[in-house]
Amino acid sequence: MGSERMRMVLRLEIMWWILTALIAAALLLPIRYWAPEFPFFGINLIFIVVFITLSRYIFLLPHTWLAGKGRIKIVLLFLCMPLVFLLIQELNHFQTFLDENGPETLVGPLSYEMTQSMIGYVRGEMLLFAVGSIVAGVLFPIRMVVSVWRTRNLGRE
Repeated sequence: MGSERMRMVLRLEIMWWILTALIAAALLLPIRYWAPEFPFFGINLIFIVVFITLSRYIFLLPHTWLAGKGRIKIVLLFLCMPLVFLLIQELNHFQTFLDENGPETLVGPLSYEMTQSMIGYVRGEMLLFAVGSIVAGVLFPIRMVVSVWRTRNLGRE
């Protein structure tokens, strides 16, 4: 029974990573196509992956590989602290770049309509996933503490 559950959890984890990759590709494809010199492509990808992954672990923890692994949860709890600081620093770097260079430098030479459209898309998408990943990074350690407490005191996730 335990072996079958682990296979199912592994399949579910792989499916989630594939879905995360597809979502990230769909969101970043317009940026890669219309703004190939976008300087925040890598951190944008990190924001998307962190947001989806941590949100998934927050809400679906009993159905993940982390279920029942208290020591790993404690380690992840402490690893989230520097992650959140890094995410905040990168969001601040993005905002500072926009303030100092103007949003037009994000997308390069395009027609006026396309420039305005891409600026709105890039700014909105970047801010959504940056703020979402920061919030998820703050909530994730709380969820880990609750899970460890429940496991120790109530015998459930």
